[in-house]
Amino acid sequence: MTLDQYRPHVMPYIEPVVRFVARCRITPAMLTVASLVVAMGAGVAFYFRQELMGVLLVACNAIFDALDGSLARLTGTASKRGDFLDHVIDRYSDIFIITGIFAGGFVSWQIGVFALTGVLMSSYLGTQSQAVGVGRYYGGLLGRADRLVLIMLAGAADILLALTPGGLPFIAWLLILFGIFGHLTAIQRFWYTWQRLP
Repeated sequence: MTLDQYRPHVMPYIEPVVRFVARCRITPAMLTVASLVVAMGAGVAFYFRQELMGVLLVACNAIFDALDGSLARLTGTASKRGDFLDHVIDRYSDIFIITGIFAGGFVSWQIGVFALTGVLMSSYLGTQSQAVGVGRYYGGLLGRADRLVLIMLAGAADILLALTPGGLPFIAWLLILFGIFGHLTAIQRFWYTWQRLP
């Protein structure tokens, strides 16, 4: 089960912010593009081992990503084009953030690639279910909301605790988990969809 499934429950808390953003004449596309910009910044920050800045920019990415769809629905501008753009930007954001972490030397590139492929495949299988007519599926062990929250928590643990269990920072262990649970989530989503296909 992933945090993505709880989006309807947090909407009452997000709506006041979304209404304020709408009054500022900010469009959903602006928020989507902004989420990419801060994700790129997070990747660069992690590359230069500025973990606090990386964590703060990941938090900004999470906020913009949570607001763009809600703003589109509130303003009646939700469209397939916007949904498509959102998914493309999300994948590039994932790539920038995770690549920045392993390119910055927090973990080996082999583990980084393992994590990145797990993340991309789990996300791909979630939307591919919709493409084949089953409907978008966010189930499984690890979704995008989970990943963003875990990156913030692991980064905060590194900054506050300054521990390296097993010789690795918490964010490095997190990428290992991303690889494992990302691929397991991809398998879960594949099996869910496969069972529902004629």
